[in-house]
This record gives sequence, structure tokens and C-alpha cells, in this order.
Amino acid sequence: MSLSGIGYDCHRFAAGRRLVLGGVEIPHERGLEGHSDADVLTHAVIDALLGAAGLGDIGEHFPDTDPRYRDADSLALLETVLTTVIVAGFEVENIDGTVIMEAPKLGPHRQEIRERLALALNLPVGRVNVKATTGEGMGFVGRGEGVAALAVASLSAR
Repeated sequence: MSLSGIGYDCHRFAAGRRLVLGGVEIPHERGLEGHSDADVLTHAVIDALLGAAGLGDIGEHFPDTDPRYRDADSLALLETVLTTVIVAGFEVENIDGTVIMEAPKLGPHRQEIRERLALALNLPVGRVNVKATTGEGMGFVGRGEGVAALAVASLSAR
């Protein structure tokens, strides 16, 4: 049996923060505001995995009201979720993610992001895909106010 889940996250830009996407720090004048490291791509992947496994969402597992997750490394959270998904009887087949932002360009960092996510998920890099697009000047992304990410996870029952 194959199961799919969809994840979505968005965060606004903020001065004095790092821009982390898929576990990779990307040079930029602003980072993303959030309780953890605000890694929108990894958060979307986490929600996609939890959704496919029927295990709730990121907010249930890592509430932003819990000080333990202040400035948390989202890849560490992803590794915790992977363990939860495996214990529930599932295996990750593949991940497909899309980052939506005007700037900076994701292309120069795409391979490293794929590699970091694949390592955290114990998957071959060929089973983790990362794409990027812009908001074409529309909405909060288009105005350069923040970044959004979507992810799809496919699981199989073990």
C-alpha cells in the first residue's frame, strides 16, 4: 500500500535571522522569523510525512509554545519524525518539495539541500527532489515579504 501526504509552511522575512532551507544556511540579508530555525522546506516535509502516516502535524509534535523547540534545528526535528513514521510501520519512498520565494535564487544550493534532506531521511539523494519558483510579483512571496514551501511525501506500509 502506498500513502501520500502534503505539507505546507510559510514564514515572513526578518532582520537578524538566518535563512535556512532544507538544513542549508543560504546567504541573504534577511532570514525567516519563527520559533525554531524557521526552515519552511523542512517543516513542509515534516508535515507531508506526518500527513501520509496519519500522525497529525508539526504543531502537535513540536508546539511553538514549548521552549524546548526555541531555535531548534529543523533537520533534527525531521529525524525525530522519521523515527516516529518508521515505528508506526511505514517506510519513506520519496519526497518532492517546492520552495516559493523571489530571492535569493535557490539553484546554487539545490543539490546541497537535496543531500541534507536525503541524509536526514536515510534515503538515496535520487529519491529527494527540490524545486523552486517565484510568486511572479504577486502576494506576500511576490512582494518579498516571506517564503513558502510545499512538499509531498510518499510512504509504503512495511
